[in-house]
Amino acid sequence: MAIALSDDQIRTLRLRAQRLAPQQPGVPTSVAHVVKEVCGIQAQDANAAALALRVRSAGLVAADVERARVQERTIIRSWGMRGTLHLLATEDLGWLLPLLGPVFIAGDQRRREELGLDEDTCIRGIRILRDILTNQGPLTRDELVEQLALHGIRLAGQARPHFLSRAALEGIICLGPLHGTESTYVLLNDWIDQELKGQPLSEIAAYAELTRCYLKAFGPATPKDQAAWSGLSISKIRAAWQHIADQFIEVEVVGSPAWMLKIRAALLDEPLSHFPIIRLLPYFDTYLLGYQNRNLCVSPLYAKRINAGGGMVHPTVLVDGRIVGIWKSKREKNQLTVNVEPFEPLMTEVLAGIETEVADIARFLEVPALLHMTHHTP
Repeated sequence: MAIALSDDQIRTLRLRAQRLAPQQPGVPTSVAHVVKEVCGIQAQDANAAALALRVRSAGLVAADVERARVQERTIIRSWGMRGTLHLLATEDLGWLLPLLGPVFIAGDQRRREELGLDEDTCIRGIRILRDILTNQGPLTRDELVEQLALHGIRLAGQARPHFLSRAALEGIICLGPLHGTESTYVLLNDWIDQELKGQPLSEIAAYAELTRCYLKAFGPATPKDQAAWSGLSISKIRAAWQHIADQFIEVEVVGSPAWMLKIRAALLDEPLSHFPIIRLLPYFDTYLLGYQNRNLCVSPLYAKRINAGGGMVHPTVLVDGRIVGIWKSKREKNQLTVNVEPFEPLMTEVLAGIETEVADIARFLEVPALLHMTHHTP
């Protein structure tokens, strides 16, 4: 029988799953551990990805993220869930890329062909790409496009990201070190030792592993939530859920069934916090991308303020799992100005929590920060 949970309980469980509840100070946490725990971090904006790690950890600084990616290489930046750029734990690549890659490569075929990238051109282009990066890598996108053109592969406009994502989803390339402020591309097998990638799994085992990882990071949730988050087939996901159904607890979310992992059952007995949990989430935060809809975390009145259409998901002010405002920041010389726009008047303790968050962003980025609070606009 399903366990009925209040909206507040659901939000608290999801905050804990997403590492958004307060982390214990003094407990060392590696960047790779956080990335793995939350099943990847959306990373089309590298600065936002770093801030998503800030809000889920205690004590890390922005330089630690780049160190983990470039020196330690325990995380990589490449195309992952939904066919979008993510930070992924290196040790998961062995089973994750073979699961995601073929799905998104097949799903993007028609668009590639519209851009002049038929299958033969892609295969030939990727072979040439390998040779170029073997001899000259790492290279920026413009440098790569220039070199490919010399070998007869001409990429214009949207053909560029579509070709590069295809190569990444095949496990050929990933993002390498920065060249100034620009990303570069490298051969994945040169960048990461084979043994660090983890073991490949059968398709059903990989779907089951992804489901466990997803529920650990987002539960309570449903198969439709996982399909929306991953971009994978709902029928394959439902089959995976049935395959490991004995590992789940059924709960009730807004009158409908949802599930969480049995290993998280003890969280059901924990009391709700007496203190508000306040977080400043960055652009494209995974907390807002993990479910089929955002009804539990944002009022329909304000949904357009967060996502007016297209893929842009704005930075948000989160109080106990509910979005109460948006924020933006601007860096000038050696100072960061953080402008917070609440949707409604905020209580004093929430304002204090926002000040604490801004101070922590300053600590994380190692730059002074100034908070500017605008009056709420209905």
